[in-house]
Amino acid sequence: MPEPAISLQRSAYLKKRKQTKMAITTLRIGLLLLLFVSWEVAGQLGAIDAFVVSSPSRMFHTFVSLYQSGDLWLHVGTSVMETVIGFLLGTLAGTVIAVLLWWSEFLSRVLDPYLVVLNALPKTALGPVFIVWIGAGPASIIAMTLAISIIVTILDMHNGFLDTDPEKVRLMRTLGASRMQILCKLVLPANFTTMINALKVNVGLSWVGVIMGEFLVSKAGLGYLIVYGSQVFKMDLVMTTVLILAAAAALMYQCILWFEKAMKKYMGVTV
Repeated sequence: MPEPAISLQRSAYLKKRKQTKMAITTLRIGLLLLLFVSWEVAGQLGAIDAFVVSSPSRMFHTFVSLYQSGDLWLHVGTSVMETVIGFLLGTLAGTVIAVLLWWSEFLSRVLDPYLVVLNALPKTALGPVFIVWIGAGPASIIAMTLAISIIVTILDMHNGFLDTDPEKVRLMRTLGASRMQILCKLVLPANFTTMINALKVNVGLSWVGVIMGEFLVSKAGLGYLIVYGSQVFKMDLVMTTVLILAAAAALMYQCILWFEKAMKKYMGVTV
């Protein structure tokens, strides 16, 4: 069966959309290149102190040195492993607890003030406590990451569950649906966007938890490199590590976008 022809208006719209997308991508790359070129030129001309703020060429040499020595994959792998584990645990545990709070209004009312206090508490203050309780190692860093991400996940998911269309909930109850059926058939699907937003937020929170944990106690990782570089005043190492950290976080965020796109395609969502 032949495919239907695309109208002229539709064709013009798709062409304009493609051109706009290409223009945005070009401008993004251009701005990034302009930043690095300006940074390098300013350092070469002495407008800025390249020893203090480094420069793209010095960071490139530092990156090559890390790669050749094999330290690059050790530190990146350590931080990525800790971040992924903390990210998954925080997201899954937060979602499960949010479901329990939605399921039991009594439990929700009991725990609500504690969640508010824990959300307001600066989680970095718990770092030394985790080190004493768990020990100086990756486990305490993961615990720190979990502490930072789980409360936000619980609050966001629980609020999303509570905001589910009450008319639809009432309709399902009228038709005799059980609470489990309401959860699986209505509440969870209706909060798909909330779940994706929680994942996006947790990417940044997980990296914050890992880096803060590595600041306090670590023998490897990107946070360790930043602390070590600042202590011996190797700003090239510090700035290079920050860029590697930004690239790793951006890649992890992009993975969430790919997951969102795949899930929308699976669910038949077109907008």
